Amino acid sequence: QVQLVESGGGLVQAGGSLRLSCAASGRTFRDYIMGWFRQAPGKERVFVSAISWSGGRTIYADSVKGRFTISRDNAKNTVYLQMNSLKPEDTAVYYCAASGTKYYSVSSLAHEYDYWGQGTQVTVSS
Repeated sequence: QVQLVESGGGLVQAGGSLRLSCAASGRTFRDYIMGWFRQAPGKERVFVSAISWSGGRTIYADSVKGRFTISRDNAKNTVYLQMNSLKPEDTAVYYCAASGTKYYSVSSLAHEYDYWGQGTQVTVSS
């Protein structure tokens, strides 16, 4: 089992920044691909970003590329999502997820993720 707890969400004006954190406990953190997904009201959960076990490979959704940066600190069992130049359309609940898959180094597919956090609300005002 892996427990994931997100933090860092909040209310920010358009153009502002937030940094989300996801603290993991339980199994060995470095064994897991880590990802961020988001779900806006009335919409499906969608992929935002993911990072490989070592942090050497990252992928992003086109909608956040160039604005968001994912990183991880395996010594602290924590993954981060730095969000800059936020837009109202970034408003959503953001979820951290962990994937134990050994077939890929990163994944954007929600069904590849085994563990999920409770989510943290990000609201961007215009």
